[in-house]
Amino acid sequence: MTNSDYYRALVLGAVCGMAFLSLFYMVNVALDTKDPAPPKPQSNFEVVDKYKGCDLLQWTNSQLAEYKYVLYCPK
Repeated sequence: MTNSDYYRALVLGAVCGMAFLSLFYMVNVALDTKDPAPPKPQSNFEVVDKYKGCDLLQWTNSQLAEYKYVLYCPK
């Protein structure tokens, strides 16, 4: 076996190995993207207290570090 035969076998093995790993990665990513349950929607409002029959709601924006409070009285 000459050097060129050795290098040809080495390159062929590397190409086959990379092709197999690429195929495995693509199949694995395709299987991970199928999420059977959608994520639960999150609310920005939370009832934190009661005041004279009304709800005290805390509102926050997820991108800001501030809270706002609203007094909600259903009629």
